[in-house]
Amino acid sequence: MGQRKRILYIEDEIDLQWLVKYILESVGGFDVLVCGSGAEGLRSMDSFAPDLVLLDVMMPEMDGFGVLRALRARPESAAVPVVFLTARAQEGDEYRESGALGVIVKPFEPGGLVDQVRAYTRELSAA
Repeated sequence: MGQRKRILYIEDEIDLQWLVKYILESVGGFDVLVCGSGAEGLRSMDSFAPDLVLLDVMMPEMDGFGVLRALRARPESAAVPVVFLTARAQEGDEYRESGALGVIVKPFEPGGLVDQVRAYTRELSAA
């Protein structure tokens, strides 16, 4: 088996931070770094070097679209794949048009979350 994939999860809700980290690490076998804001996530990009960013949309100060624009504007993070993890799934096309790889809808089943994240990371490995 290869190296564990590194997931940067940017989410402002504490309960979801813990839950997603626990599920992805214990069930999925991923390494997960949780950041509570877009600014914190942007500061952590270089030192953590994620394979994938999971990104909430509705956050104070800088929403997910703002974080994605900031990631794309920096050469060192411009190519890092981003998947939105959001309850606002009705705008699915809007997410892809913004440059995201995809969308995972909240609420989610734990096994379904792992399967979806694995599918996205497999896509990355195959590319």
